[in-house]
Amino acid sequence: MSNRHSRHQLGIRAAVATVSLLVGTLAAVPVAQAQTVPGGRAALAGTKPAWTDAAADQGAAADSTQVSARVYLAGRDAAGLAAYAQAVSDPNSPHYGKYLSADQAQQRFGASKQQIDAVTAWLKSAGLTVTGTNQHYISVTGDAAAVHTAFATTLHQFRKNGRTYHAPAQAASAPAALADAVLTVTGLDNTPHAAKPQDTLPGPGAGFRNSGPFSSYFGQNVAKTLPDAYGSKIPYAIHGYTGKQLRAAYGAGKFTGKGVTVAITDAYASPTMAADAAQYAKNNGDQAYRKGQYTEVLPAAWNSTTDCGASGWYGEESLDVEAVHAVAPDANIVYVAGASCNDPDLLDALNKVVDNHLADIVSNSWADVEANETADTAAAYDHTFMMGAIQGIGFYFSSGDDGDEAANTGTKQIATPANSVWATAVGGTSLAVGKNDKYLFETGWGTLKAKLSADGKGWDNLPGAFNGGAGGGTSTSVKQPFYQRGIVPDSLAKANGPTAMRTIPDIAAVADPNTGFLVGQTQTWADGSVSYDQYRIGGTSLAAPVIAGVQALAQQAKQRPIGFANPSIYERANSRVIHDVTDTPLGANHPIAQARVDFANGTDASGGTVTSVRTAGHDSSLSATKGYDDVTGVGTPAPGYVASFANPFRG
Repeated sequence: MSNRHSRHQLGIRAAVATVSLLVGTLAAVPVAQAQTVPGGRAALAGTKPAWTDAAADQGAAADSTQVSARVYLAGRDAAGLAAYAQAVSDPNSPHYGKYLSADQAQQRFGASKQQIDAVTAWLKSAGLTVTGTNQHYISVTGDAAAVHTAFATTLHQFRKNGRTYHAPAQAASAPAALADAVLTVTGLDNTPHAAKPQDTLPGPGAGFRNSGPFSSYFGQNVAKTLPDAYGSKIPYAIHGYTGKQLRAAYGAGKFTGKGVTVAITDAYASPTMAADAAQYAKNNGDQAYRKGQYTEVLPAAWNSTTDCGASGWYGEESLDVEAVHAVAPDANIVYVAGASCNDPDLLDALNKVVDNHLADIVSNSWADVEANETADTAAAYDHTFMMGAIQGIGFYFSSGDDGDEAANTGTKQIATPANSVWATAVGGTSLAVGKNDKYLFETGWGTLKAKLSADGKGWDNLPGAFNGGAGGGTSTSVKQPFYQRGIVPDSLAKANGPTAMRTIPDIAAVADPNTGFLVGQTQTWADGSVSYDQYRIGGTSLAAPVIAGVQALAQQAKQRPIGFANPSIYERANSRVIHDVTDTPLGANHPIAQARVDFANGTDASGGTVTSVRTAGHDSSLSATKGYDDVTGVGTPAPGYVASFANPFRG
């Protein structure tokens, strides 16, 4: 379990008997299940972190070591839940779209009172103190001795990344009689994830502005006074695309998201969000918000504001809200805040959406790397996503901003929760929208940066060094889901060995900060003043809410929930309604580059400016190629994509 990062912080209803027969088809979509171990107990899968190997073991932790944990509940029928989630999401299933209400989902698959009572009695009898109970989990506190009694595992001290943490020395287990009731337990280790004491939210964060010159559309303002790059003059970067340009690029047509609600989850809540969103819409030609169109669901208290950099999340929230409204101006938006950036609090936010069916589409621009994911936390996320799927709720997650992550972490890896088979992973592109909002082309988002030479006559080491790109690649822990078979090539699915694994992303949209989106936010400036301003931003933090907005348009066309969208998205792969994005849309001998000028201090010209050339289509070891690829997935929505949901898709 870990704390999550916003992308700004990183850089930039059917027959039970019939459905139960489907369980045999789900080998590639595993459900966490307990395995019997000696002593009449059932092991809880994934509860021994991967980093707790013998080399890191520093010996037993003191019996007095304190633990705060959550025992997640499996519900009445965990295998049946996975089967039903697949059946209602697969357009080829006779049960497609036969969703349950939130109450029906809870009654059929949620934890029963008898299960909750039995698990509670077991935990108390072991000496643990129960601090909270709901339909998802029972939270407990206690010492290492009580943990050993309850879960039959000792806590040891382990070294990780130069620090020492306690964690289970063996997989935790539960009494065999409770195997069907307990999904997993999280929090037995103390790596950074636990909530800190209650905090108050900080004010607006430090300000940021873009320098100019800019282009208002791709290629509009050519940098005539700067040196040539690749044999010709290049245009200045886009000031930031607006909703009108994005709607045109992705084929919105007459659809506006009317009748659809999109939920957005992030950590914390900007105190000026509603006012900023209204001002942004007014400034940029977006439709004004109706009364009640934007609402917020906030926790009772905040925590870990310093550790999570709370004010840094305000820009993420601003981007997400304003991008969804720009693309789907009639859609309702409900912002559901996590009490912190830690997994338990973000899970609580997601569960609020599911338990109360607050929306059918959920945009999430936060993530961590797969190496930091633990199987226990992954199981808890998957359970939430499946409970959403059976209600017709789909979850969209950013795929990352550091390409294959090798430069960032030393290891090629992908993002989580985007790696879940029950989530839609959204990758990124560099988007060229021309004059009169005409779609020109896209490349996979992956940027090389070369600075202007000291004498101003050339570019240092053109094309330069990797400066960010869409996350993607192949999971080392999650097997390939059914909907990727026959679409994702084996060269990607089996990149880590003979077994086909989950590959991300699934779909993509604009993400390159050089062809990004204009966002408005109240910020704090160097002189202490606080005011609203606008700046260009990108990352897959932009791509996720853009795709959520497009899906709101598609749901309006469909006139019923799309739900978990991946089977429908892959059904449209290699069709006319998808832009098949490659890194060389103009040909291998025609690099795509823009000039960019930035304030050295991030706010004004007092510290000078930095001029660079940004070359697109170079995403670390990842490549956007014909067909499915690990930068853009199946591609981006093309004209006809939205309308294709109005009827059964025919290709």
